[in-house]
Amino acid sequence: MERRTFLRGLGTAMALPMLEAMTPRNLVGAGASHPKRMAFVYIPNGANMVDWTPRVTGPNYELPYILEPLKEHKKELLVISGLTHDKARANGDGAGDHARANATFLTGCQARKTSAANIKAGISVDQVAAAVNPGKTRFPSLELSSDAVRMSGNCDSGYSCAYQFNLAWKGESTPVPPESNPRAVFDRLFGNSKKAEVDENRARRDRYKKSILDFVLEDANSLKGKLGTSDRRKLEEYLDAIREVEMRIDAAANAPVDLPAGFVVPAGVPKDFAQHVRLMGDMIALAFQTDSTRIATFLLAHDGSNRSYPTLGIKEGHHDLSHHGNLEEKKKKIAQINRFHVQQFAYLMQKMKSIKEGNGTLLDNTMIVYGGAISDGNRHNHNDLPVLVAGNGGGLIKTGRHIRYPDNTPMANLFLSMLDGFGVPTERLGDSTGKLTGLS
Repeated sequence: MERRTFLRGLGTAMALPMLEAMTPRNLVGAGASHPKRMAFVYIPNGANMVDWTPRVTGPNYELPYILEPLKEHKKELLVISGLTHDKARANGDGAGDHARANATFLTGCQARKTSAANIKAGISVDQVAAAVNPGKTRFPSLELSSDAVRMSGNCDSGYSCAYQFNLAWKGESTPVPPESNPRAVFDRLFGNSKKAEVDENRARRDRYKKSILDFVLEDANSLKGKLGTSDRRKLEEYLDAIREVEMRIDAAANAPVDLPAGFVVPAGVPKDFAQHVRLMGDMIALAFQTDSTRIATFLLAHDGSNRSYPTLGIKEGHHDLSHHGNLEEKKKKIAQINRFHVQQFAYLMQKMKSIKEGNGTLLDNTMIVYGGAISDGNRHNHNDLPVLVAGNGGGLIKTGRHIRYPDNTPMANLFLSMLDGFGVPTERLGDSTGKLTGLS
């Protein structure tokens, strides 16, 4: 069976996970190779670094308060200290650290200070990888957000909103807008390219309370008869996972919520932030599992976000708290928010660890960078950044450690190393000075 096999129905083209039937006979059970993936998850407003940074380096470190939710995934985790984004600093441009942080995170470039249409940053690491071998997957890359999407206007001290609400940049003046609606992402992943059919499929599902699986049932049943026992079980598990995500999207969209006057939640966007983040994590896992794409970016929230977290008992805005003035009460609340975000990341890691690929897991064949371009939100410093790498990229990275690099080591050096391991050797990205040593 060809790797890119789909279950088809009205408005539906459902990619399948890797099955034994897709593996050449001489490689079955022999550790057949699986594609490598990379993803980037951005957290805003820095972190309370005392509660983030392990006290010792090497494999025998203890996870501090913020990172404790990752305890079960410590073997698949690399904590990195000392990395810097110099181009997120003012460098003569004055205020605007939040906009610069977002724009620099994956580009390593200084954003042009403008709120007009003449924006300029640089191509981002994900898009460098996506530009190689086009057509290998259905989508070159997947851009997600659990935040608003804004492409114009003045958002931070003279910087365009385009800097703050985008992570991916296809070119120095071309950001790639993320999708914030899980239902829209779901339909994109499993719909075919015929818009009229996709729209009719969605209308029928809403009208008759149908699942997207109802539209590929005939194809699925036909395929099952051609598969071995192991593949049939894997297909059933995959279809069950699709249905479970679909039900959660629908339930989240219909859950009651109290919103301020004038605010409306679009259909498909959960009213609970944690549900929203986790559903987006599910979309990344499904996209990687089906080889719909091998590259994803996820903006958890834009830098400068002033979201409050009432479920944590925190009514103050996140950005306001990040300017803590060294008040311990505020720093503890920042640590709580940081830990909450890490809990959602732990969910994504667990999801990817639960998906088997050959003798390993989906996470084993993936590199996920989690972090931001501001360290202490009170100082707006851009050195010694909070950075994690989850997954070893098919053996490219030795996880289960805490590494500290010399202060002001460009974070773009990490991206050069990832691109090299991804099969896209690149001489320079942003302010990179060379590949990061000691990762393997």
